[in-house]
Parts: sequence; C-alpha cells; structure tokens
Amino acid sequence: MSKRRVLTVVMDGVGDSKVIFGNAVRTARTPHLDWLKKNAIYRTLFAHGTYVGLPSDSDIGNSEVGHNALGAGKIFDQGAKLVSKAIASGAIFKGKSWLEIQSRCARNKGSTLHFLGLLSDGNVHSHEDHLYKMMENAISEGIKKIRIHALFDGRDVGEKTAEIYVKRLEAHISKWNEKGADIKVASAGGRMQLTMDRYNADWKMVERGWKIHVKGEGPLYPSLSEGLAALRMQTDVGDQYLPGIVIGDKGAPSGKINAGDSVVFFNFRGDRAIEISRAFTESSFQEFDRGPLEDIFFAGMMEYDGDLHIPQHYLVSPPEISNTLGERMASLGIRQFACSETQKFGHVTFFWNGNRSGYFDKKLEEYLEIPSDNIQFDLKPWMKAFEITEATIQRMAQGTFEYGRINFANGDMVGHTGDFDASVIAVEIVDRMIGRLVQAAIKYNVILMITADHGNADEMFDGNPKDFPSDWEGISIDRRPIPKTSHTLSPVPFIVFDPKGTGNWTLSSAESLGLANIANSVLTLLGVKNYEDFATSIVGVK
Repeated sequence: MSKRRVLTVVMDGVGDSKVIFGNAVRTARTPHLDWLKKNAIYRTLFAHGTYVGLPSDSDIGNSEVGHNALGAGKIFDQGAKLVSKAIASGAIFKGKSWLEIQSRCARNKGSTLHFLGLLSDGNVHSHEDHLYKMMENAISEGIKKIRIHALFDGRDVGEKTAEIYVKRLEAHISKWNEKGADIKVASAGGRMQLTMDRYNADWKMVERGWKIHVKGEGPLYPSLSEGLAALRMQTDVGDQYLPGIVIGDKGAPSGKINAGDSVVFFNFRGDRAIEISRAFTESSFQEFDRGPLEDIFFAGMMEYDGDLHIPQHYLVSPPEISNTLGERMASLGIRQFACSETQKFGHVTFFWNGNRSGYFDKKLEEYLEIPSDNIQFDLKPWMKAFEITEATIQRMAQGTFEYGRINFANGDMVGHTGDFDASVIAVEIVDRMIGRLVQAAIKYNVILMITADHGNADEMFDGNPKDFPSDWEGISIDRRPIPKTSHTLSPVPFIVFDPKGTGNWTLSSAESLGLANIANSVLTLLGVKNYEDFATSIVGVK
C-alpha cells in the first residue's frame, strides 16, 4: 500500500518557454504557478520528438503520445514513426489489409480506392508523405482509379496554410495522371467541421463528413484549388473550420464511395479516427442515419482501439504497451481516480493505460468524465476546469484515492483556436484552479505533481518577433502577427508540491528527462518501490 497520496495535474498544452513573443503562458497572470516554481520542487522535462517516441526531435509532441509516455513509464515508437518505418521497409504493402485492397481492386474492375484523411505534414495525426507513398504503390500495382478525400488542417500546422498542401497534392495527381492513372480529389473540408470528432463529443461532425465524402452531397467545385479559393472568399475562418465541399464536373461528384470500393483512412492517430471508422464498419450503427452498410472494405492506417478492435482491418500495428503504471497500481491494490472533461477524458484513461479501454480493476478505479460544451473553445476559455477541480477536491476530502490524475484541457484546446487573448484567459483559469488544489492539498495532505503533455499556448504567433512592434498588444487585431495554432517544441513544467515541505525529497539534475520519467516519480512519492523497466524517477528520497 502507498504511504502517501499523490495527484498528478496535467496542464494540457502549457509549455514552459522563455520566449515572450506570443507566449500566452508568460503573458497570463499566474500567481499560483509562480509561487510553486519558487517554493516547491521545480524543473522542466522534454515532451517532444524522440523523448516521446516520435521520429525526430523536430517533431512536436501531442496529447496522445504524451499521455502514453506518462502512463507507460517508458518510450515506445509511436504512430508516425511506426508508419514511416513500415513504408520504408515495404512491410505495409505486404500486410493482409493492403493485399486485400489490391485483390478487391483487381476483382472489381470498376471499383475505386479512396484515401481519406488529414492533408498536412503536421505529423501529429497524419503526414502527407504517407499518402503519396501509398498512392505510388497502388499505381505500381495496377490500381488506376483513386479518389482523395482531404481534410484541411490549420491546427498542427499554420492556421491558413491549406494552399501549400493542396498545391503539392494537385502536382502529384497531375504527374500520375499524365502516366495513365485516374486520380481525382473527391471532397474536402476543415477537420473541426467534418469527420474528425472524438470521444463522442459531436457526432454531427462525422455525419457532415459522411454526407460530403460518401454521398457527395455538398457545394460542388471543379477542382480542390478552386474550391479552396471560393471558401477563402466566403469566410475568414482558419483551415480547421472550413466547411465541406465536393469536387466534380458536369454537375456530378467525382468520387462518391460506393459498394465494392475500398477506403483507407490514412490518419495514424487514434482518438479522432475511431468515430468515422465505426460509421464505415458497424452493422448496427445508430449515431446518425448512415443508411445500410454497403460492401465497402475499410482499413485504418492503424488499429485505433486495441480493446474494441476498431477498425477490424488496418495497415500498421500500433505499439504494444503493457504493464503500465495504472495496471501495476491496480495489482498493488492502490485506489486510482482519473478525471477530465470529454475532450481529454480518453487521454487520462485510454492513452494513459497504454491504448486500453476499460478498467484494470473497477473496484479500485474511478473514471469521471465531465461533459464538454459543444462550442468553439475560445468563446468559453474556462471550459470545465472548475467542475474538474470541484470533483477532485471532493474526492481528496473523502479520501477515495491514493493516486489521482486529472487533465485541464484549456491551454491546448483554446490554444488550437489561435486566439491569443482567449488563451491567456485559459491559462489564468488553470492557474486559479491550481491555487485551489494547493489549498486542498494542504488541508488533506496530498502531494501535487503538476506537469503538461506538450506545449501549445506558449507560442501563439508565427513570424519573427523583430518584425513586430514591442507594444503589439496595443495595436489593432488586424495588424497582429499570424496566429499559430499548432503544438510546440517547448519543454514542460514539472512541479512537486508536498504539504509537508520539500526537505524529504531530492531532484534529479539529469538533462535528458522526459514524460516517461514521471511514472517512477509517482511511485517514489507514493512510497512504493520503483520498477526497473520504467524510466528513472525524477525525485528521490533523502
């Protein structure tokens, strides 16, 4: 049994950057975090690149891999790296699902191979290079009729950068069509308008995507570039919020998805891929009026849910993560509490537990989801931070857990909107909730461990600071720098507040510490023996 109680607080998207330009974290008034940095144990950790299993240290971290590392206690090759390796080795093209696609296309001469996914090089949910390699292989295997259903990003890349990716896609298509292929773009739309909902937050997004991609129902344009240009004239929203469009000519869509066709969803990250996968594969689907399930072969880039096996067919196997922190605590009889709002609930449960749904031991675990509001997050930057805090303090008072983990989604979800002022408010709200948790920790003798899964709100502008006046906050909004909506390479804070004082603990000064080092650190604070296969603890006992 544990000797102490510990609560890990994940301030999602709150990186620790020294840069002032566009830094909503530093601009925000954060008296409680400032006090903790001076009076508690404090250092920073890496949360990007190879430190969380991504291909290179130029790859930004994300919530999925961050929570995997937090809960697993070690580093696993993650989606982007696994897919890149499978493509480079050719293993992806020798797998059962890809061979089945080839076979179906050969048997059904009039059938189409559809690629659906996020068109960008953000490398968080997808990478355009993966799409091009698969298209290239399909063409080499004699598959001529290919249709692309592109989702605009504007979240893991620049806010309004879709033209870059559209131009590259159309150049590839033109090159291959000149050699006899029949490739066309069939549909498109912003990722936060179509298809990529998660955690059952807004099935209307998936329904809109279904109508656009599958049925070809929507505003019709002769080409993707012309459709994008028209959208730019109609609205000033960022790429992620662009409405859906259908591409076709002579008044007809160029690529509805019909019986006998094959579909590859080329996103590798799971959370925003599960719902559209269910729509394509579940015979008893009831989330919206999809119609009867056609004979469509659907394959995900990866298996997005290993417990529920969604989807049944996939191209690359996900990392096998076992013996996680949560699983081992359950085996030790340690009571656990996990809580967040809908937007990040799966991160403190599914991803934290190694891409595993459900409980390890329901008698010992409580998972509490606070329903998120279905609203653009910059319009309500406080989100559900108060409700999460209230629920957590209630359980601290009742003594129902030895180890708790919660996630405040504000810094990430509001940061993704590109709204600097709203992001400042979001960070200030999180700081205020941290202050309340500190007081509760003192009252109920709980050790607080405060960190983040990656950066976001710490860099809200694109561009060189030298190109903008030092008093940019006072200039009109239309003259402000271009918003940055993606994650960052910044390190993240690591804070330990012990109501009994810091005198009992040591802090490692090793430079290359990351999120994977937190699992053994939790065990150290609990007074439980560390695991040798976990990354070393950041804190020690004096």
